[in-house]
Amino acid sequence: MCGFVCLWRVGDPALAAEMIRRIAHRGPDAVEVISPEALPVTMAHCRLSIIGPEDGAQPIYQGEDILVVNGEIYNHSDLRAILGESAFATASDSETILHLFRSDALRWITKLDGMFAFVLATPERIIAARDPLGIKPLYMAKLDGGLAFASELKAFDGISGVTVQAVPPGSLYDSRDGMRRWYRMPHGAAIEEEGFDVAATASELRLVMEDAVRKWMVADVEVGAFLSGGLDSSIIAALAMRFAESPLKTFAVGTEGSADLAAARAVATHIGSDHFEQAFTAEDVAAVLPHVIYHLESADVDLVRSAIPTHFAARLARQHVKAVLTGEGADELFAGYTYHHAYVDDPRALAEELTRSLGTMHNINLQRVDRVTMAEGLEARTPFLDRELIDFAQSIPASLKLRRTDPTSLESTGPTTEKWILRKAMADLLPPALVWRKKAQFDEGSGTVDALTPALMQLAGSSTPLDRAAEAALYEAILRRAFKNPELILANAGAWTADRVTV
Repeated sequence: MCGFVCLWRVGDPALAAEMIRRIAHRGPDAVEVISPEALPVTMAHCRLSIIGPEDGAQPIYQGEDILVVNGEIYNHSDLRAILGESAFATASDSETILHLFRSDALRWITKLDGMFAFVLATPERIIAARDPLGIKPLYMAKLDGGLAFASELKAFDGISGVTVQAVPPGSLYDSRDGMRRWYRMPHGAAIEEEGFDVAATASELRLVMEDAVRKWMVADVEVGAFLSGGLDSSIIAALAMRFAESPLKTFAVGTEGSADLAAARAVATHIGSDHFEQAFTAEDVAAVLPHVIYHLESADVDLVRSAIPTHFAARLARQHVKAVLTGEGADELFAGYTYHHAYVDDPRALAEELTRSLGTMHNINLQRVDRVTMAEGLEARTPFLDRELIDFAQSIPASLKLRRTDPTSLESTGPTTEKWILRKAMADLLPPALVWRKKAQFDEGSGTVDALTPALMQLAGSSTPLDRAAEAALYEAILRRAFKNPELILANAGAWTADRVTV
């Protein structure tokens, strides 16, 4: 896990060094800037060492090719065996990208299984790509007749005359061939056909989930887990406990007496994790809000609200581990949001909405998780967004995800239950009261909303609570003060539809 900057045919190593300095929080273990004489490129990298900590330094410069990577390749051991161990100079998972590229295999990038963004340069061309859902960020810009790439928007702050755009999820840019999509989200199924085996589907979902969690725990350092006490993070933590070599470290935050702290404590006791928790106050929220907005790179109200507890959880976890598992993706895969209930009688529309929302996660929850955790030098991993799990979940009819039924039966009467098939598949992992607990938004269950009201009044110098419009205006004002080019940040911000701006 890391951050990087790449300048192609720009010829300004000092600029690359300045850009990587702005995102150095992403990789506190090491910073390196390389300008090979044989290549028209400068690459800068800041490293958080997770796999291959002894010899996995970047940029990786071998022969005439140079590579920088952000993320993790979870099938790197399998790829090494296929490509031939003798070709590798390091134990780094990132090096597999270089050798896959050199293999000249058709659609070689599809063989990468993980979360990643990378830039690879040869004497003749430059290639940049991003994982299927955009878990890891990647931006590119035209600059002085060349190209610039970076892991965060703030790397470009203060540079005038640049046009910045996000490399879309599941896309690859090649200076020889342009941009292309290498991954497309599979469309979701709607209704189970006659004879559909619900029990077998739940059992297979359980196996696929277990495999995803096991895979996403691969590391040469200890991996912990965020634990809010909600269904998604509790499932991940319970499964991870089965694969951890020592008691899993779990982390929960909230205001004193909040529902999340109590629920997380109960889950931790049930699964036997090594649990840590922290209560925060309105004063704490007011103190960290400018830091959160700066690193989040967004002033969107909902995104900021959910980023606040994520910040406290990340800061707590980083005191103990360098990587954590999170529950992001379950709501988009299995219909977990409140607004999904409006689709209960239209499974086809629900399936289409879930597919759409999966494709927009990079600008919303995944941006929050990446920026806020990496601001603390912590790697966040999202097993629900494993490619094999996505493929399988999308094949499950939407009518089994949101179901008008009593939670314990297949009767067609009773309340509407979200994530029904996921709950059924995991029913034995956790106490029934938790398995069938209704979802609470992270900012609600953690008590953030209650702490936020006095915090915003304090920051705004107001004697009355701020309405949503005033809250949004305050967040934007904080963001504008934090950047030299705030228009660049705002136009590319999470939860916005714009993806390009010139300043």
